[in-house]
Amino acid sequence: MAKVIIFGVMDTAELAHFYLTHDSEHDVAAFTVSREYMTGTEFQGLPLVAFEEVETLFSPQEYKFFAPMTGRNMNRNRERIYLEAKAKGYEFISYISSKATLFGNQIGENCFILEDNTIQPFTTIGNNVVLWSGNHIGHHGQIKDHVFFTSHVVMSGHCVIEPYCFFGVNSTIRDFLHIGTGTLVGMASAIYKDTDEWGLYLGNPAKKLPKPSYEAY
Repeated sequence: MAKVIIFGVMDTAELAHFYLTHDSEHDVAAFTVSREYMTGTEFQGLPLVAFEEVETLFSPQEYKFFAPMTGRNMNRNRERIYLEAKAKGYEFISYISSKATLFGNQIGENCFILEDNTIQPFTTIGNNVVLWSGNHIGHHGQIKDHVFFTSHVVMSGHCVIEPYCFFGVNSTIRDFLHIGTGTLVGMASAIYKDTDEWGLYLGNPAKKLPKPSYEAY
């Protein structure tokens, strides 16, 4: 069991608090957020402190960290907080739902894996990965760091997902594909071929669209 500091005061942080409280051995001790976003000194009945000084109030030697943020800016906002908290000396937990199906998979730190995910054998998951509810993650695959799967995504077997990718609801990835760094796959889109780095893909079969502004995601 760890005493945990959660980053954020939005829906994802509230959900993380609920899941950790009801479906883990961990004890949530406090919340933290960047000083400019603080609107009080409590959240969910627990202390809320400025991220800029969190390590002086909750020592990294005594507390662990969890930053279950959204995929905004192609996961780079979440990556920034993850790296900054590591620089402060914090170790990270991961949350894996008791209602997820795993087969001894290697899973990194600061991962947020919700209910009804199936992660088949011989697939590994890196650090700072979010798998929202109900995804099928196929066998003999690799999901690298800073990736976000929304819900009901099918990743077939033998796929490699490079960092910073984002997959919309009900999207599908055919087997044996390499998904390039920063790929954004739109809702209900089907990927049949390898993707280019930082490409936006929509449709079935998916087609690459002009380069988007990732600040919107």
